[in-house]
Amino acid sequence: QVQLVESGGGLVQAGDSLRLSCAASGRTFSSYAMGWFRQAPGKEREFVASIVWGESTTYYADSVKGRFTISRDNAKKTLYLQMNRLKPEDTAVYSCAAARTYTVTYASLSRLNEYDYWGQGTQVTVSS
Repeated sequence: QVQLVESGGGLVQAGDSLRLSCAASGRTFSSYAMGWFRQAPGKEREFVASIVWGESTTYYADSVKGRFTISRDNAKKTLYLQMNRLKPEDTAVYSCAAARTYTVTYASLSRLNEYDYWGQGTQVTVSS
């Protein structure tokens, strides 16, 4: 089992940067594909980015491509999301998730139900 705890959210202005972290417990962090999702008020949770076990394969939603970077440190059991050039529409609760899957395509890792474990989320608010 994996427990996930996010941190790093906050209130920033448009154009600023933030780095979110997701600390994982458990011995098998490196065997999970990891993802970031977000949910804005009144909207459904949506895919942001994902990264496979070996840190080399990543996927991004079109809305964040070129601005956000997902990475992981398997030795520290930590997932990151570097968010640059933030926009007001990036305002949401950001959650990390772990997927125990061997199907590591964009189609699979962008689906909520592909993930087995979720963190509680961290609020990111971007003012204009």
